[in-house]
Amino acid sequence: MSVVIDDVVAREARHVLQTYRRQPVTFVRGQGVRLYDAEGREYIDLLSGIGVAALGHAHKGLARAVSEQADTLIHTSNLFFHPLQGQLAERLANLSGLPRAFFCNSGTEAVEACLKFARRYWYTKGEPRSEFIALDESFHGRTFGSLSVTSDEHYRKPFEPLLPKVTFIATNDAGALARAVSKNTAAIIAEPVLGEGGIRPLTPAFAAAITEACAKSGALFIADEVQSGLGRTGYPFYFKALGMHPHLVSIGKALGGGVPIGAALVSQEVADTISFGDHGTTYGGNLLACRAALCVLDELVGGGLLAQIGRVGRHVEQRLRGIAAARPSLVKEIRGGGLMWGMELTRDAAAVVPAALERGVVVNRTAETVVRLLPPLVITEVDVDEGLGRLDAALGAVGAAA
Repeated sequence: MSVVIDDVVAREARHVLQTYRRQPVTFVRGQGVRLYDAEGREYIDLLSGIGVAALGHAHKGLARAVSEQADTLIHTSNLFFHPLQGQLAERLANLSGLPRAFFCNSGTEAVEACLKFARRYWYTKGEPRSEFIALDESFHGRTFGSLSVTSDEHYRKPFEPLLPKVTFIATNDAGALARAVSKNTAAIIAEPVLGEGGIRPLTPAFAAAITEACAKSGALFIADEVQSGLGRTGYPFYFKALGMHPHLVSIGKALGGGVPIGAALVSQEVADTISFGDHGTTYGGNLLACRAALCVLDELVGGGLLAQIGRVGRHVEQRLRGIAAARPSLVKEIRGGGLMWGMELTRDAAAVVPAALERGVVVNRTAETVVRLLPPLVITEVDVDEGLGRLDAALGAVGAAA
């Protein structure tokens, strides 16, 4: 390691709580889909900060919007009105079909809000349902509520007992869902595309089964679009591609393009059961975060990004399937859509991440055997070819070393 990273690592070892296993690189600058480390080395970013840097790095419009807002007014608290929350909520309502938004600071907080609002809905109805149904391989966050509906025992076990009455069922198993749902079910929560679980889209048949189960039981449906939403799959929200009609939607990650902001999108039916003081946040929906989010939505809708994501996403799929065909002993399956892809390997994918970094491309591993790709939404076909060429070289090195 270089002197710079040695110093960074040593200082963190002394003072930063050790909850992250970091790769040995220090990024100091970015431009578009490129990142640069402390030694000036260039990388193609196929991860975008785990789906956060939607507009890439150092986007001029986003930088200008954030700078102008910081120079004007950053925060006033939710004790007062400001002009941007309503604008952002209206834009999100138009995209999602859910008319109301509660703003917070992250996707996890958005999930927490959705869980609370689901409980409040049934309390208001005089039928205090408290049970939730979630999916195996799901990930919804690490706070107590969101962790309670996250399936992985590795995350859950050290912090139990969590929320009681959470039932996990196999993803895309309509029969298991039908058996689990009852008149005690407050809500079903699912990611339309499971992210941390290995980029696993819900099947249309299972999506229809969720809709049917909610109709029969009265249970609410919470769509967790923190990772799959806001254009990532080529759709504003993937639940729409599946023909689903959620009562609550959690979003975060890409919404602020790197500025922390999340939101719970709420149907009018649920909103009518919420009262003043039922939930709150100090920072949520401040002017700086809302201004950043409005800039992201401007680019996504007015700037033509949705159409570009669809086009470039098809190119990514073609290239990934070509890599898979050329490496059948290493690559088991390609899953995803738009600019959200998982490459499942026949072995643990851990070695691919450092091999890719050595070759100047940023990816990560999830669900043990999956290489996850979440590039900035502004990526071009030329960038894709270069980045996947580097990734293919990394796969070749890992395969040869096995």
